[in-house]
Amino acid sequence: MSQSGPGLPRGAPVVKVEHVRLDYHKEKEPLPVLADVSLQAGRDELVAITGPSGCGKSTLLRIVAGLIKPSSGVVRVLESEVKGPREDVAMVFQNFVLLPWRTALENVVFGLSSRKDLTEVQKRQKAQEALDSAGLTGFENVYPGELSGGMKQRVGVARALATEPKVMLMDEPFSSLDDITAERLRVETHSLLISPSTSIQSVILVSHNVEEIIELADKVVVLSGRPAHVAGELTVDLPRPRNKKSDEFFKWVDRVYAYLS
Repeated sequence: MSQSGPGLPRGAPVVKVEHVRLDYHKEKEPLPVLADVSLQAGRDELVAITGPSGCGKSTLLRIVAGLIKPSSGVVRVLESEVKGPREDVAMVFQNFVLLPWRTALENVVFGLSSRKDLTEVQKRQKAQEALDSAGLTGFENVYPGELSGGMKQRVGVARALATEPKVMLMDEPFSSLDDITAERLRVETHSLLISPSTSIQSVILVSHNVEEIIELADKVVVLSGRPAHVAGELTVDLPRPRNKKSDEFFKWVDRVYAYLS
């Protein structure tokens, strides 16, 4: 999936979520959301997190991203504790989160705003390379309002890639797209993420689409209802490319549903 540092073998932990708990407070009473959640994402792994609606999947992803501080527990990326947003962790959101008054290129450049080590010319060069990788060559000067849903999500992927992250977090990235566009983008995005030309070492995907999960994931973490804990974990050993019409594929789909039911 990446060209990571020497000595880090496939499967070695890149992300560690250790006994994470999150409580919200409502009228001075704690409202538990996550209860003692632990999981790992290894080198060259795409880990999918699923569970019932409202169980805290997206909240957990934001904790990994450093956007939310857990009530207790710790998240580590490459053995370094996550205490806030990090340059080596990027996130792709469900609803694109593009600035409508900026072009595709400008939206990707905006994602590099915190990179003080880069000149404006270097930022635009990296943004262009990311757009090219995401299949958006020729659309640099197009505004989000002129792009289809699939192309908007490609801009979101490009913006994340431009930061050269070690960890890519994806929060239901295909759920707002039509079925045909979503399927095409799933295949293209997975091919992009596993490319040795990227910096990415691990991907964590949140999804409620079980077929999507079995198509993409190396490992599946199933969360329970609130307060969420890990109800099950499966390593998907189907060969790639995965045949979504095969009996074996649907056996894995049924295994995930068994944990969800």
